[in-house]
Amino acid sequence: MAHRCDHTLHRTIHHHGWNNANPPAIRIAPGQTVEFDTIDASGGQITPVSGVEAVRDLDFALVNPVTGPVYIDGAEPGDAIRVKILGFSPSGWGWTANIPGFGLLADQFRDPALHVWSYSSSLSGPAAFGPGGRVPLKPFPGTIGLAPAAHGTHSIVPPRRVGGNLDVRDISEGVELWLPVEVAGGLFSVGDMHAAQGDGEICGTAIESPMSVAMSFDLEKRANLKFPRLRTPGPVTRHVDAKGYDATMGIGPDLMTAAREAVSQMVDLLSRRTGMAAVDAYMLCSVAGDLRISEIVDQPNWVVSFYFPRMVLE
Repeated sequence: MAHRCDHTLHRTIHHHGWNNANPPAIRIAPGQTVEFDTIDASGGQITPVSGVEAVRDLDFALVNPVTGPVYIDGAEPGDAIRVKILGFSPSGWGWTANIPGFGLLADQFRDPALHVWSYSSSLSGPAAFGPGGRVPLKPFPGTIGLAPAAHGTHSIVPPRRVGGNLDVRDISEGVELWLPVEVAGGLFSVGDMHAAQGDGEICGTAIESPMSVAMSFDLEKRANLKFPRLRTPGPVTRHVDAKGYDATMGIGPDLMTAAREAVSQMVDLLSRRTGMAAVDAYMLCSVAGDLRISEIVDQPNWVVSFYFPRMVLE
């Protein structure tokens, strides 16, 4: 880890559900830094030598473990905790899977599939996709958030107003993220690290990769945020556009249906063009392509587009 932190939380200090009754792993003052060591999104069920049977046998009670929680002194409901991403220490391996019943096109891809990636932990080059393609890397935490005020244990899988499984790929190095506080101390946790992901994470998984992340924490009193917000240190739009994009569209009165159509067409296009299996094209789209709402004002029909960067395959 390039950044020396005030505290370190190891991967053994984790939990599988948001609960404001979880005891804090550590207590910190605003302005302090923490290094979080995290487990991959499978909770260690998928390893560098796993086969597709690991996806078939996946225990969902163990998925998306998050390291924490951290109590930030002085944080009260109505405040906001400002988290800055200082840097990552990637592991050099990850996985992408088609999990039956999960993902935007779950009804079209019913069988499990798995691709295990190997990449440079220095992030010096893209990760190679076995059936074809080279995916530029951009690490970020898929799950990052605070404990909700509602009592009991709540699933890690859906995002909430206090954060959680946001899967926003631009929450990367140098970014500041504001999270609304609902309970004393905030109770911050993080996990589900991704080495790369397209906007939308359309098959439900990115390049899921265990890694460490360093963060700093500050407190903004009486911020009264309705939802999280973020600030980037520079451009985020020029991801992998050196050779342009191919883009497909879905058009209709329902955004979800239009999104499915746009992605389905791209899967078909990549399969025809490269000869790769449709499920491989689907997984590659999840880690490298971007789903966008292109038009939402010309009722009754809206336009959703899926952009795939050509340089991944050229």
